[in-house]
Amino acid sequence: MKQAATELRVDFVEGAVAHRLRFGGGRGQDLAKAMGLRGGKTPTIIDATAGLGRDSFLLASLGAQVTLIERSEKMHELLVQGMKRAAEEGGQFREIIGRMTLLKGDAKDLIPELSCDAILIDPMHPVRKKSALVKQDLRQVRELVGTDDDAPDLVRIAIKHARKRVVLKWPAKADPIDGVMACTHQIRGKTTRYDVFMVG
Repeated sequence: MKQAATELRVDFVEGAVAHRLRFGGGRGQDLAKAMGLRGGKTPTIIDATAGLGRDSFLLASLGAQVTLIERSEKMHELLVQGMKRAAEEGGQFREIIGRMTLLKGDAKDLIPELSCDAILIDPMHPVRKKSALVKQDLRQVRELVGTDDDAPDLVRIAIKHARKRVVLKWPAKADPIDGVMACTHQIRGKTTRYDVFMVG
């Protein structure tokens, strides 16, 4: 008998996000290094494709002020609920949520009106050719938000408006996005790489 899919929710207090908060490795993590959290520097950040908010929460937990942008109405509502629950938890969680600002809209429209040091872009990744399925929650996100066919446009707009850097989070073995300038450098993990575009 097929098991019913669990309902998608944004959870910053328990599960993978909480584990990463406690044991993730702080500013030594690839994402933190890619975004420029090093040498005592804490950039202001826009997460242009907020999704489940996990990367934003991690960056905010390391002291960064993060503006999250989400254009899917349903995903935005899930983020509102998740951030509210975390704030109500109090203590460290409320402090981290206090550094996160959530906006609803298309990042391509909002970025030119905002100011930040670094922009993170994590578009829906290409469908895997291998049979191994993506984790259930990420499959559910794809069903909600669809494909990000405008990712090249978003990267180009981000490069134009970020003060210091743009970071594209992308599968480690995937081809670069067509129509975007070559990145300055990459930080590679086992399954994910960060293409860093230095613009400042």
